Formats: sequence, structure tokens, C-alpha cells
Amino acid sequence: MTDDSGGTGDGDASAILIPLHEARSARLDQPVRFDRRELDQILRLYGRMVAANEWRDYAIDHLTDRAVFSVFRRASEVPLFQIVKDPKLARKQGAFAVIAAGGRILKRGQELGRVLGVFDSKLRVVEA
Repeated sequence: MTDDSGGTGDGDASAILIPLHEARSARLDQPVRFDRRELDQILRLYGRMVAANEWRDYAIDHLTDRAVFSVFRRASEVPLFQIVKDPKLARKQGAFAVIAAGGRILKRGQELGRVLGVFDSKLRVVEA
């Protein structure tokens, strides 16, 4: 005397099949985003540069083909730098790039930490 009516009454209700092409198209319709780890690295760099009085404002754009973190000195200017995540270039040149205001690519690579290394100040020997 067992009672199996504790759920929906249908034993196969949890097995829902979704065609693969529908799942892929649903995922492709979503914009590209920075994940939490990537955003944490970018915002740590942003905090350091704000403390050094280099940067003042930022904007995040989630487009269909790429995600862009733009950095401004003033809100009314064009971005000084853009940190771009483009998944289509992940296997070729690297998904991440830092682009200067003139459109020149300063650094591109697979790992965001190494790409953001372009902003680290390098120590130099100064002769008096």
C-alpha cells in the first residue's frame, strides 16, 4: 500500500526535453556579459586608478557580440580606455582586449589579469 501521488502524479514530469537548437538560440540571443570574477578584477583596477586620480567615471555595455567596460576621465568625454570581452576571438587572438581612445589595441589575450597588466606602472631607474 504505497502512495505515489506525493508529486505531480506523473513520474516523468521532471524529464522535460528541450531541442538543442532551441537551447542554443536562446543562449545566443542573450548579450555578452562580464562574469563576477572578471568584473571584480576590472573594478579593483578601477578603484586603484580612481584613488590615483586618473579615472573618474565608467560605463558598462552588454552588446550582442561583446561586452565593453569604458573608462572616462570626465563623464562628458570619449572613453580613455575600453576593456572589451569578445568571445568570438577567444580561440584566435584572445577574448579580452584593452583599447585606447584612438582605437589602438594596447594589449589582447586569453586571460583578463594579464591583459589588465598593461595598466601596471613599471619601475624605472632614474638617474640624478
